[in-house]
Amino acid sequence: MHWASATAVVFPALLALCAGQQQRPLSEVKGAGSSQQAGADAPAYRDELLQLLEALVSFPSANGEENEIGQFLVDYLEQAEYQVDIQFLPPPKDFPDVPDRFNVLAWRGDRKSSYKALVTSHIDVVPPHIPWQVEGGEISKHTIIKGRGTTDAKGSVATQIVAVNHLLSTNKDVNPEDIILLFVVGEETTGDGMRSFSGSLKHMDPPLSFQSAIFGEPTENKLACGHKGALFCTAVAKGKDAHSGYPELGKSANELMIRAMDKIFHTDLGSSPLFGNTTFNVGRFDGGVAANVVSAKAFVDLSARVAVGSEKEGHKVVQQKIWDVLRETDEEAFTLDCTHGYGPYECNCDVDGFESIVVNYGTDIPNLDADYVRYLYGPGSILVAHGDHEYITVGDLEKAVDDYQKLILHALSQ
Repeated sequence: MHWASATAVVFPALLALCAGQQQRPLSEVKGAGSSQQAGADAPAYRDELLQLLEALVSFPSANGEENEIGQFLVDYLEQAEYQVDIQFLPPPKDFPDVPDRFNVLAWRGDRKSSYKALVTSHIDVVPPHIPWQVEGGEISKHTIIKGRGTTDAKGSVATQIVAVNHLLSTNKDVNPEDIILLFVVGEETTGDGMRSFSGSLKHMDPPLSFQSAIFGEPTENKLACGHKGALFCTAVAKGKDAHSGYPELGKSANELMIRAMDKIFHTDLGSSPLFGNTTFNVGRFDGGVAANVVSAKAFVDLSARVAVGSEKEGHKVVQQKIWDVLRETDEEAFTLDCTHGYGPYECNCDVDGFESIVVNYGTDIPNLDADYVRYLYGPGSILVAHGDHEYITVGDLEKAVDDYQKLILHALSQ
């Protein structure tokens, strides 16, 4: 994993990665701008914004498929007079043969060691790909745009880029060398993109630091005061198989698991004034071999959205409570393997002109381990993300462009 200089290495490398097929300019991307008709209420940047978002949504970019959208972003940002570096990451464990995937870092002028504001979001999405679709005829603030990533989080990527471009072109008091952009892969799965960037900060030449970071995620155009933590585990119950007509001769792992999960659902896993209650979810349940066999083994993939404890240790409080319930149900039958977790994370939401919100989903904030002030904001609602009806309105996108400019100005003034 390494960062490479855009001026000397990136573009030839990307051409090689895509087997000599150069990424076309935005204006030549199929369909780009074909559905846009500026209305009377249109801000000056509307066409730029919608064409950019349409281009981003046109690229399928689920985990392992981020190569093409990464190439597009490098080309787009270079054409917009940014310097660009890329950071290669290994392929996902489940997709070892995918094309190279990489984070994209962009700035104006010479690369410095310290910036006032990092503006960042993620370019990966959940599957399946959903094409861009605009409802209605003439574009207005009420126009609905559908497609995978319109909300989570290509809407944030597009509005962040346009916000920075517009701010730098209209506000001569802003030093363009105070702002740096970062777009990462892998947020929807393991967070490996942001973790790789975080781990490389001290090893860059020069080392990189920033005073604040603005994370783009769907927050309904409100400034998030923080988000819950998370815990991801697999519980296994071991029993003894037997004929279902003589259940007393066996020990049902399925029954043990059902009883244990029911207890956990009725257990207070912790709460806090800011984040509310810790919630629990059984995402996958598998056990037994047939209806007429007492099950010898049962598996559950579970998760919790953690509302208690510290950022680094809060999930361990919830993990212990879950383990206590499993042992109370049957001290010998259960094992619990937790892959990763973290506690709730607070963000700065004390900025004039913004409504505030607390969100229950996870972000890349826990994966960026550095000393900085956090802001979490983006257009669209998480309630439509990850579903087959993901959408956003033009008005929400345009409000995000204006709000990101306000946030950046606030961050630069601190």
